[in-house]
Amino acid sequence: MELFPPIPLAEWRDTKETLHRFAQVVGKIRLAASVQRNHWWNVPFRLTGRGTTTSPMGQVDGNPIFTIDFDFVAHRLVVSALDGREVSFPLAGRSVASFYAAVMDALDTLGVRTRPALPRPFDLPDSGRPFADDTEHATYDPVHANRYWRVLSQVASVLEEFAAGYSGKVSPVHHFWHTFDLAHTRFSERRVQQPEGADAVTREAYSREVISFGFWFGDDTFPEPAFYAYTAPEPAGLADAPLEPAAARWQPRGSSHLAVLRYDDVRTESDRRAAVLAFYESAYLAGARGAGWDVDGLACPGGVTDPVLRP
Repeated sequence: MELFPPIPLAEWRDTKETLHRFAQVVGKIRLAASVQRNHWWNVPFRLTGRGTTTSPMGQVDGNPIFTIDFDFVAHRLVVSALDGREVSFPLAGRSVASFYAAVMDALDTLGVRTRPALPRPFDLPDSGRPFADDTEHATYDPVHANRYWRVLSQVASVLEEFAAGYSGKVSPVHHFWHTFDLAHTRFSERRVQQPEGADAVTREAYSREVISFGFWFGDDTFPEPAFYAYTAPEPAGLADAPLEPAAARWQPRGSSHLAVLRYDDVRTESDRRAAVLAFYESAYLAGARGAGWDVDGLACPGGVTDPVLRP
């Protein structure tokens, strides 16, 4: 199977827009039914061998333990309870409104009372329209949906390999449903004082120094898939640091910068995996050295922390 197959945004934009809203419906249930973790680590999805999962949730709020899985092989949503009961339905042929109604019915069948606190999209152009009223987004191409999951899985594998090289505090490799990207973050544990007026999501996500790495599929602001990395707070001179491979660039993002490597540029490399790993490593070194992190002390070659055990 080809590593990083073509997935141009223009070819699957309608499916992506529908699937993004499907994911937000399930993600908002995840947010309502899970115990809050540091930096919102309870909110994203994790990957499975067939799609994505919320992981088990419930119980602490009086609901049964339940899980919601997207199956991008059989193209179904599966809602299952700990006692073995399960409700599933096809993903194709549904509008967002139809999907939302089917999810609510599935929860009712399993005795789950959890509902999204704000049942409408987050940070999307139609954020004022309830999911229950969205009959506009109703495209689900199984081929494109399956490729989306395959690319996610391939990028996740590379990010897991990259994650092994750092012994400090790190996030899981996880899929954020609100921004529809895959991300992994390294932390320095230095506290960051957010400016007055910063929202609660930002304050918790960036309460420590971070260098974050990820992949997105493209949107109206950057209409193509790409690998990315950023440092927050951004140290002075970050955008002057070298990046690898040669196609990687620093892109202005408001008052800061984003390291970007276009997905299609990676596809021209003879060793695509090595190119992405080199990109993440160069972006990490740029941020860590600029911010004064203990790069050598935090190194974890091959996932081994004990220097005696290292090859």
